[in-house]
Amino acid sequence: MARKPQKELRRGWTTGACATAATKAALMRLWGGSFPASVTITLPRGETPKFAIAHSDAGPGWAEVGITKDAGDDPDVTHGALIIARVSAAAHGVVFRAGEGVGTVTMPGLPIAVGEPAINPVPRQMIAAAVAEVAAEHDLPPHASVEIRVPGGLTLAAKTWNPRLGIVGGISILGTTGIVRPFSCAAWIASIHRGIDVARAGGQAHVAGCTGATSERAVQALYALPDHAMLDMGDFAGGLIKYLARNPVARLTIGGGIGKITKLAQGASDLHSGRSQVDFAHLASLAVAAGLPDVRDANTALEALERAGPELAQIVADLALSKVQERLEGTQVASDVVIVDWQGNIVARAMP
Repeated sequence: MARKPQKELRRGWTTGACATAATKAALMRLWGGSFPASVTITLPRGETPKFAIAHSDAGPGWAEVGITKDAGDDPDVTHGALIIARVSAAAHGVVFRAGEGVGTVTMPGLPIAVGEPAINPVPRQMIAAAVAEVAAEHDLPPHASVEIRVPGGLTLAAKTWNPRLGIVGGISILGTTGIVRPFSCAAWIASIHRGIDVARAGGQAHVAGCTGATSERAVQALYALPDHAMLDMGDFAGGLIKYLARNPVARLTIGGGIGKITKLAQGASDLHSGRSQVDFAHLASLAVAAGLPDVRDANTALEALERAGPELAQIVADLALSKVQERLEGTQVASDVVIVDWQGNIVARAMP
């Protein structure tokens, strides 16, 4: 059983919320003449967080403010990043620009058009609302050019899905509520969904979901798949398969180590060690039925594999494939399962 945290985990703020706060504070200087000491914004669900100003600067016709991203207790790669908004005049509406460290969309399938800055729809709406709010206070039309930049964002982006999704040059400005909830599965599953959308929009007929980097490398090499076909499934096999059932492609490969795939074969949707466990009694019964050594007292699925040999891995792969096929029943998605060892060697493949 997963241990409960000793204290309530602290929530944080999305890059979209930080960009909105930075934009509002910069406009207060551009149109009002002075920078605030802090700035309060309204999030989509009505929360009104206050942000400290970490950076400010201004020049003829422009002003900029930076807000330090605080992800709370979530292990977010952008935690501590400086989110800077520079504002200036625009002829009409709100014009979004990608500065240093903010990506540009280069592939279809995302909610932002190709060629646009990777600033997602809800952050755009929040920023536009902030522009309208400050403009109304100064009896001005809500027209502004908003450039978002993130120093070091290009390096941070290498730790995200952006390169695989065709977002080049930096990170994305994200968030649907403005709030980062610690260790939430929702963001990861949403990334899986966006990866499927990009693959479909690009006409990619074969995608692969793998539990980790080792199995991903093996599966990608096996089928010569492009980067955008590789879905960072992690532990969320159920979320991937469920979305593919509604948004199908021609073929799905699931790849992973013996432990994760054993749990998939048991019918688990979430393969995380805190939320599903290998049933060694069931694994042993499969081994014995096949005339393989009894692995009931094995400490790990890997140990069971070492004792019983690759025949056990094949049995697990076949059973896992049957579980995947059950969830994809009624669709036109063909599927297969690949099991790899710690070195990335393929030890079993289950084909339809």
